[in-house]
Parts: sequence; C-alpha cells; structure tokens
Amino acid sequence: MQLQVMNSPFSQEQADLLNRLLPNLTDTQKVWLSGYLSATQSFSPLTEAPSQVLVKQQEKTILKEVTILYGSQTGNAQRLAEQAAKKLDERGFQVVTSSMSEFKPNNLKKVKNLLITVSTHGEGDPPDNALTFHEFINGRRAPKLDDFHFSVLSLGDSSYEFFCQTGKDFDERLEELGGTRLYPRVDCDLDYDEPATEWLEGVIASLSEAGEATIVPSAEQSVAGESVYSRENPFKAEVLENLNLNGRGSNKETCHLELSLEGSGLTFEPGDSLGIYPENDPAVVNLILEEIQWPPEEKVTVNKQGDVLSLKEALTSHLEITVLTKLLLEQAAQLTGNEKLRELLSPGNEEKLKAYRQGRDLLDLIRDFGKWGDSAQEFVSTLRKMPARLYSIASSLSANPDEVHLTIGAVRYNAHGRERNGVCSILCADRLKPGDTLPIYIQQNQNFKLPSDPTTPIIMVGPGTGVAPFRSFMQEREEAGVQGKSWMFFGDQHFVTDFLYQTEWQKWLKSGVLTKMDVAFSRDTDEKVYVQNRMTEHSAELYGWLQEGAAVYICGDEKNMAHDVHETLIGIIEKEGSMSREEAVVYLTDMQKEKRYQRDVY
Repeated sequence: MQLQVMNSPFSQEQADLLNRLLPNLTDTQKVWLSGYLSATQSFSPLTEAPSQVLVKQQEKTILKEVTILYGSQTGNAQRLAEQAAKKLDERGFQVVTSSMSEFKPNNLKKVKNLLITVSTHGEGDPPDNALTFHEFINGRRAPKLDDFHFSVLSLGDSSYEFFCQTGKDFDERLEELGGTRLYPRVDCDLDYDEPATEWLEGVIASLSEAGEATIVPSAEQSVAGESVYSRENPFKAEVLENLNLNGRGSNKETCHLELSLEGSGLTFEPGDSLGIYPENDPAVVNLILEEIQWPPEEKVTVNKQGDVLSLKEALTSHLEITVLTKLLLEQAAQLTGNEKLRELLSPGNEEKLKAYRQGRDLLDLIRDFGKWGDSAQEFVSTLRKMPARLYSIASSLSANPDEVHLTIGAVRYNAHGRERNGVCSILCADRLKPGDTLPIYIQQNQNFKLPSDPTTPIIMVGPGTGVAPFRSFMQEREEAGVQGKSWMFFGDQHFVTDFLYQTEWQKWLKSGVLTKMDVAFSRDTDEKVYVQNRMTEHSAELYGWLQEGAAVYICGDEKNMAHDVHETLIGIIEKEGSMSREEAVVYLTDMQKEKRYQRDVY
C-alpha cells in the first residue's frame, strides 16, 4: 500500500521517503519503530532523554508472559532454555524459566504460553529432572488447557530407535489437553544449534504477530571475564599428560588425560563435563576413500556456512562415519536405488533394520550396498556432522588451576568380522601424545552438583570410569577444607590392576577427606560382586545416612549399573524404613526433587 500525500500530514518528499522505506522493513523493525514513535510523543526535551522515555514506555507495554520449562540430563536442553529466555527478555517478553522438576504441575493451568526444551535419555526415556512432570502430564490429573499455547524443542540422537521420543510425547499430549502450537515441534539431532535457532525465531515471530510485546533492540554484551570459547568455538587444549591407569595384564585400558586450559578463560565446577571434538581413525577413512574412489583432495562444502575442506579432511575431522542412522540409510537407498537396501527399510522389517545398524559403520554400508551420489559433494551431504564426545571432568579447578583432567575407557570390540574402535577413546589411547592439541569446550551440568551446604553427607557410587566426577568432588572438598561426611562405592574387575586412583583414595581416607570407602572387584572371587552388593551389605548404615539428609550421586553405565543401583536403593529404603515398595519409590522421588539424588549416566 502506497502512502498518499492527500490522505496524510506528510509532504510529497516525506511520503516518497516513507514509501521507499516501509516496504523494506521486517516485522520486527516495524514493531520496534511503532514503540519508538510512541515513546517520542511523550518526550520532553527539557526533562527526559528519548531513551529514558522509551524504557518507561516499554515497561508499560510488556504484556505477554512466557514460561520455559526444560528437561535436561547433560545440560544441553537447559542451556538452550536459558538462551531462549535471554532472547525473549530482550524482546520485551516477561519470562519465567524453570527445570521441570522445580515447576509445580498445578500451576500449569495458569500458564498461557509454554515453551519446552527437553532431551530424550536412554531408550526413549525422559531425563531425570523431567520424570515427575512427564508423569503428571500423561496422568489423569493433567488439566484441560484452554487458551493455552505451546511449542516444543526436542533434543535427541537419530542413531537411537526412539529419536526425540520425550519431546514427541510432550508435544502430542499438550495438544490432546487442548493446547495450540505457537510453532511446530522441532526435533534436533546431535548438531542442534542451527535448528534450535530456527525454532526460537519461529516462536518469537508467532508470539510477536499477536502484538502483545514490544521488541526491544539490544546490543550483545559479554559478561566480564567470560571465555570466548564454547561448543561452537572450541578451544585447542594442549595435552600435558596421557597415562594408562590400569596395571599390566588388565583386560581394560583407561586413559588419565590432563589438558591445559591456560589462556582459554574456561572455568568449570565439579560435576561439569568436557566436550571433545575428535578425529576419525585414519585407517578407516582410507578404506572408505578406496571404496568410494573420489579423489581424496577433491573439495567439498561441509555445512550451511559454506566451509570447504578436502574430501579426506571432511571424513577425518568433520563428518560422522561410525554410526548408521535410519535417515542415512533412507538417503542411501534413494540415491543408490539398491533394492536390497530398500527392502531392509520397508515396513515390517524394523527388527532386521535394527540388527543391521547395530555394530556397523559407513564402510560396511558402502561395501554391502555400494556408494551413492553422483559426486563427492552429494555423498558427504548425506552424512551428519561429527558429534562431540562428553566426559565427566575428573579434577577440581581450584586444586589444579588452568588444567582439566579426564578418565576415558578405551573401547575396542569385534563385530561383523572387523575390529572396531571407539572414535574418541582410541584417539586418546593410541594416537594422542603430550604436546598434541584437542578441540574442547566446557559443558555445565547443573543436575550433578555438590550440596550447597558443605556439611551435608554425600554418598558416591561410581564403578569403572564412573569414578571420574568423584575424584573432582574429593579434590574440591579437600581444597576447601570441607568436614562433611563422604562415602565412596567403587567397583571394577580386579583389585590389583583396575583400582583406579587407588593411592589418591587411600590418601583421602587417611586424611579424613573421605570418611568411608567400599569396593567391589567382580572377577576376584568365584561369585561376582558389584557395587550394589556392597550397598546391600551396609543397608542399615546407608539408610541412616539418608535419614541424616545425605545426597546420593551415581555415575556410570545407565543400562545395567545405574538401573541396578536404583533398584537397590529402593530395596534398602523399603527394608530399613519398613515401607511398601510404593512408599520407597516416593521417598527416592522426593530425594530427587530435593536434589539429594543425582545421576550422571550414559
């Protein structure tokens, strides 16, 4: 629509200027301009600056409230929720951000605009701090939601069968309860930054279209002392030390890795994790190049930002080649036209497909069904970005300034007639030497933190490499002179070769930093003994600690160890507290709500 001089208070020159400007403005710019013009109407040059009036005007026009709930196991969903809150706040929305575990479910009826960021854990399960809210939403007490708007950002890993299942559950259930989507659910794979940004932009546009918030432009400001290095901009940390913690003759190989943070500005707390961007095994990369027969030095674009690498470099440092996702197989089937692959993907063959993907990689797929794509560029475009590997930090920054330590178990196995290796663990075990560098970043984990009250007793359960964060806990408590009680349960295969950090634990026991330690070495006796067996042996004392308010921490394998320890805790509470199983489950759930039961499991 053109502005006409005869219908406006503008001169011809002003009208021409406006007609050139207005069609080129974005919706955001138009809303901002509207707020600015409203502010200047009440501007008095003798009393107030325009910016002061604008702030006052904005304070009056903040109308739309947005609640953001996150369910996060490792911290990714929480970080995205906090980023979304910051962006919405800058645009004039009134934002409340909360973990699902800290949100009172009965308040859901009061919420008009809800954003959910949630990860999927294990085989389609909610993360620990989303369990109670997930159960409430799917239960009979969930309210009918009238005049309710929502949107879900779901995080997952497409190599798992139940990809983003928790987010899908929330999205479908909120619709069933009467909610209307502000923006369609977005399911993110491991490389989630770009789709998460698009989701938030879509949500903001939807909220802004209702005309119920003022867009407030603001310059990006960095917090004083904040590091410039992040997940998107990793720091190249120098390797200071790389030791094998296991003794000669062990069935295992566990790397103790010490990295320098000097000059990075990176900080962390006990319980946080370190992300590493590894490189693929050069031997496997060379075998893939032999199969696809495109020149290793051919240039390919590896992302939407237009970064260009050689084909060999892309396969080595940028693209994932060790995991077969269903999406990759579908794209390969489409491009190859291979009937056997199409049959494997057809309805009714889900179990065969699952069995095929298990333990196979990109090299297997090419050898079994042929390469795909008319060019190296089309081929690499089907591969997803190399995901970072997260490891629990095994040191305290206050005890080891400018350093970070990791405890990494080397993964080696045979499958389908080939020796297989863990990408990052074998890089560390076989190829990484002092003086080399690794691209790293800090992953904060607010769901695995020492009690705020240092006198609170702590119980730590960490067999194998699950010991890592508890070494960090002990170093931190030793450095701070904490006097609270602590009890460690550690387990592995053999006492002589697999007692990780044995001398350190003995030193802490002697000094009193560690109050009590129980160990279980499963291969040293005819009957296998695990950490949960030691817990059962001391059930009365352990329950006594719980009654004193002790916090329980579990780190390690989720499928077996963490599940068994969880069941053992329920059994101990049931027996020693003279409760029914249902009452014991409620007791442990309440501990979780109070942040007295925390897990870092994988």
